[in-house]
Amino acid sequence: MAIDRRKLRWNGWGWIDAPDVLGDKADGVWRWMGEVVGIAPLPDTPAMGLENITLPPQRLNDAVLESLTALTAPERVKTDDFERALHARGRSYHDLLHLRAGRLETAPDAVVYPTTTEETAALVAFAADANVALIPFGGGSSVVGGVTAQAAQGQAGAVSVDMTLMDRLLDIDEEALVARAEAGVYGPQLEEALQARGYTLGHYPQSFEFSTLGGWIAPRSAGHQSNKYGKAEHWLVSAKVATPQGVWTTEDYPGSAAGPLLREMLAGSEGMLGIITEAEFKIHPVPEAKDYRGYVFTEFPAGVAAAREMMQQGVQTAMIRLSDKPETFFLNAIDTGDAQGTGPAQFCLMLIGIEGDRATVDTALERSQAIVKANGGIHMGESLGRSWYKGRFETPYLRDPMLDHGLGIDTLETATRWSNMLRLHEAGVKAIAEAIDAHSPGERGIVMAHVSHAYADGASLYFLIAFPRDLDNDVEQWWAIKRAASDAIAANGGTISHHHGVGTDHLPWIAGEKGPIGMGLLRAMKAQIDPTGVLNPGKLIE
Repeated sequence: MAIDRRKLRWNGWGWIDAPDVLGDKADGVWRWMGEVVGIAPLPDTPAMGLENITLPPQRLNDAVLESLTALTAPERVKTDDFERALHARGRSYHDLLHLRAGRLETAPDAVVYPTTTEETAALVAFAADANVALIPFGGGSSVVGGVTAQAAQGQAGAVSVDMTLMDRLLDIDEEALVARAEAGVYGPQLEEALQARGYTLGHYPQSFEFSTLGGWIAPRSAGHQSNKYGKAEHWLVSAKVATPQGVWTTEDYPGSAAGPLLREMLAGSEGMLGIITEAEFKIHPVPEAKDYRGYVFTEFPAGVAAAREMMQQGVQTAMIRLSDKPETFFLNAIDTGDAQGTGPAQFCLMLIGIEGDRATVDTALERSQAIVKANGGIHMGESLGRSWYKGRFETPYLRDPMLDHGLGIDTLETATRWSNMLRLHEAGVKAIAEAIDAHSPGERGIVMAHVSHAYADGASLYFLIAFPRDLDNDVEQWWAIKRAASDAIAANGGTISHHHGVGTDHLPWIAGEKGPIGMGLLRAMKAQIDPTGVLNPGKLIE
């Protein structure tokens, strides 16, 4: 296994010995945040230790546990408190509210670590016969309830199937630029193996250090550099899947008109159709050059216009990220630790990343700068881009300290057409701010957003919110804010998720987005491949 799980926080993000993202800036940051939300000083709200928590009784009988052991190995069937707690939920704000308070009602009854496709298929077949729910688990970094270890009513229990012992790079087809790997390989491990051969997948989500290949495919994940390398559905070539009907291998052709491509059903299926054990994916030569730099715009619409023009004129960027004024102010305050006032900033920060051979980078740099300038943007140099690139995986480490100080922090994302971007941004910010005001003990929250993951016709819009927690009703407070934000997104032309997936948290909105015919098709697929409903129940469809 690439990561020693005992070195991870079971109820927080990443390593127990996590990077200190604030350092000597901490006092200034907490003082400023208290002023912003109207609570000073901020309270001390530590998480409960596992030693103080009683996990729910284990529901599986001895015969089931003996069968799981016979199908795998005694050392790969775990029922101890740490493994059950670690696999109880993902790492969303909602999940952390439960984990930190010791509310572990969704702890799995057992955790099983398969090592082959054949073992995984045998586990799935056994679970279907024994009526035991199986929850596929990679890095466990889902932020929408995608790995919550719940069983459906009437099922005998829930088993988390941890795929991280299946972590090998299996093959590289250098002529086709296609690689094949086991689904449990972590991001850093996969990239190290690929780059040793001169290649890259180029998929770097925020969770890169603690997420896996299969975990990227299941929710249709996007990495920071998706403009160049694509989302999971773009780079997925084929997959091998353990289902109750046997092992399913999807098509691997570069193109086909032999009916719908069934691999399209897999990206975004969230484990409801089977457990991904292997995947083939497109790779690229390691880029010769990388250029990341910053620009500022005095107004958000001008930055949106510049991003749209770059995409529609075919400028070969790897990343365009445009922060609105509140996010620009927030990022600067965290970075410097000496913010004055409550914002917002007087400008919007745009980061542009370009990767490829030297000639491609030089051409794209010249073209992007011309478009930025034509839309009133100002070039700020490479230092902002380099700083972001260096610390791009550290931002999640800010969440646990915020929770320790009585603050909530959450994210939600959507996508819409360029023609609707400003309307959706305004509606989302307004709905979230009003919900925070109505359900928080402080004076206000921080509502911010950025545009990223761009296309010719539109882009992702990503909201980040910070607010004072209602310590007596924190889950109810979160649901009120979540409902308001999601209702606003659905009512104003956005998808309920661009790259986080559906899980349990977005389930109330998926039927409205897909429509009755679409939901009928999803249910029919589920009924055909998993008639007893043991695969990740309660995610994507009820």
